[in-house]
Amino acid sequence: MRKCPATMEWLLEKNQPAVRHKTLIELCDLPAGDEQVRIAGRNIARKGWVADILRKQRNDGTWIEGEQGLYYPKYIATNWMMLILTDLGLTPECRGVKLGCDLFFSNWLKPDHSESKYEVCVVGNLARMLIKCGYGEEMRVRRLVDWLLETQKEDGGWNCFPSGGGTLDCWEALSAFASIPRRKWNGRLKRSVERGAEFYLERKLFNEGRKYAPWFRFHYPVHYYYDVLVGLDTLTSLGYSDDRRLRPALELLLDRKMSDGRWALDAVHPDLGYGAKYGLRAEPTPFALEETGKPSKWITLTAMSVLKRVEEA
Repeated sequence: MRKCPATMEWLLEKNQPAVRHKTLIELCDLPAGDEQVRIAGRNIARKGWVADILRKQRNDGTWIEGEQGLYYPKYIATNWMMLILTDLGLTPECRGVKLGCDLFFSNWLKPDHSESKYEVCVVGNLARMLIKCGYGEEMRVRRLVDWLLETQKEDGGWNCFPSGGGTLDCWEALSAFASIPRRKWNGRLKRSVERGAEFYLERKLFNEGRKYAPWFRFHYPVHYYYDVLVGLDTLTSLGYSDDRRLRPALELLLDRKMSDGRWALDAVHPDLGYGAKYGLRAEPTPFALEETGKPSKWITLTAMSVLKRVEEA
């Protein structure tokens, strides 16, 4: 992959250490012990987007006074802030993240919690968050992974609603599996990943009924929504970078690359723009790290990481 020097310099700017840290590891192939990587990692919580989010966290670990069950109001309550923080590379070494993880264990993952109330978007996101934070061996987190394995549909997908088949927008299970180190995959997990990846690949990541316009726009945060970049990032993270059926989605990704080597943030969820074909009874409060319609460091980094995996495969 040809890396535009100006784009790389932009991603490596020190004003967003979360982006710099991930760029050094994923695009520059520096080891975790490299001095530049360690310095950037230490600075993630000190400046930029992460520092801004942590500054608004309350002493009890939540973000909104009176928020309901860590989930509401969307998309500014604890659940959504914690997903972003872990995406950006924070771990429980940061006191704010440790507080947040403790809240999920004490409120959502009590020993007597009924799994019958679970939904794949909530379980997949929570599992991914806690695995990234180092809790993958905790029994309650392993139970989340087991639930995802048990609820996979016959066709290899997942669905948030009672159904015999899966849908492309239920990507969270595979994303959670991608966060589990490959050396820890057992036979059951490996088979589930293979079936899930096949579900996406046979649909070329977007062939499902009528074309759904928001899937062709790039977003962050993604919350529980799907788009083609989400699919590409998930599938290439799982090791399917060399599958020819990714080509239509990759062509779309390359078509969206701007002349200066960067990609834009197209929209912020909920994306009710052209072709959305749905409405909301109670519209959530959008949350964004970057300005829509402008070059996005996070979208650019994700796109370049996807293309690098494909090239190396």
